[in-house]
Amino acid sequence: MLKNLFAIVVICALLAPTANLSAQNDKVIYVPNYKDPANEELGDIYDSLAELQDSLTSAIRDRQDDYDELEKENRKRLKFDVSGIVKPESPDDFKSEFHFPPVRQYRTGTCWCFSSTSYFESEVYRLTGKKIKLSVIHTVYYEYVEKARYFIQQRGQRWPGQGSETNAVSRMMKMYGAVPYNEFPGYIGDERHDHSYVSKEVKAYLKHLKENDIWDEEAAIEHIKLILNKYFGKPPETFEYEGKTLTPKQFLSDVLTLDPDDYLGIMSTLSQPFYKQGPFEVPDNWWYDSSYYNIPLDRFYELIVESIDNGHTLTIGGDNSEPGWQGFQDLMVVPDFDIPQKYINQDSREFRFYNETTTDDHGVHLVGHTKIDGRDWFLIKDSGSSGHWGKYKGYYFMRDDYIRLKILTLTVHKDMMKDILPKFSSASE
Repeated sequence: MLKNLFAIVVICALLAPTANLSAQNDKVIYVPNYKDPANEELGDIYDSLAELQDSLTSAIRDRQDDYDELEKENRKRLKFDVSGIVKPESPDDFKSEFHFPPVRQYRTGTCWCFSSTSYFESEVYRLTGKKIKLSVIHTVYYEYVEKARYFIQQRGQRWPGQGSETNAVSRMMKMYGAVPYNEFPGYIGDERHDHSYVSKEVKAYLKHLKENDIWDEEAAIEHIKLILNKYFGKPPETFEYEGKTLTPKQFLSDVLTLDPDDYLGIMSTLSQPFYKQGPFEVPDNWWYDSSYYNIPLDRFYELIVESIDNGHTLTIGGDNSEPGWQGFQDLMVVPDFDIPQKYINQDSREFRFYNETTTDDHGVHLVGHTKIDGRDWFLIKDSGSSGHWGKYKGYYFMRDDYIRLKILTLTVHKDMMKDILPKFSSASE
């Protein structure tokens, strides 16, 4: 009886809500969002304080930028008073060999190519009597290609950037030939070269390959060429020259009559045995060329003098971040406060290379020689910006001490090495 009554009560309880719900007539409606006044007031206070803080931060940063700009404008570089230097008065004081007038490299890291291309123009004249202006950027174009290829083959180990060594030009000529300047000037629009854009885009693309582990060399090189074509133009596969259709390699061998293997890289360092070949150990030797001929400093210097006095110009490379490198004075010398003249020798040279106060910064073309007050002076053709600051746009006067202390490498025709090369043969036996 009780069980039945309990069951009835439960059933009624369950049925009752259903009956009540069915009787409701609720509807969904939207109402405006309620903004709590207290919270809104606090929010307005926060926004005002944040705006004030942003304004203060902006003012502080503007003041810092103004200070940095003022500091940059007032920055000074250590140089020295050259008034006591007995020096050449003009390029006319030099016995110089044929070279085209200096040109600027502008915003590029390609001094190595401007200087060496100028050198090969002088070599063409020396060998053939022809005055032929060559394309610098044809070599630069393919140097980018080969750097990218190396990056891919090494799985992104290192991107060398825009720098290289002067002997890279003969290396690229051997691989890709050469073209006249007017066939490939290497710019689209403004003729003042600025490689910031192309370098940035190439680097970004290679970074993408590395981050995504993409190492299809053929496809990547084709993409690199598309980037280069956008900024430099597309190098000609053939062109007309004096009534003949030539490839760049045919132009190199048949017209320029240049053999890239005839040109040798020379260095002078105690880090390796003399009269042995080895690598020039700097970052711009990115392909680890170990063909440099290492000779003592005195012979290194004599080779320069002998070459220019016998009608051969040279490319030389070394350090341009020195107090004695003065663009406004067209001058390269070593001041005594750096090191007294009598202490400039193989050891002091090596010490500076070892502790990196001498660095491999810049390549130039040595085109002339004279003697003033018992000192050797050399006429330097320079594509760098500072070479165009002085009276003689694109020229420097370099004294003998600068070569001995700060010039690290040179490139010369093998004919000037005839007396030196046999020592390498005997040293290797």
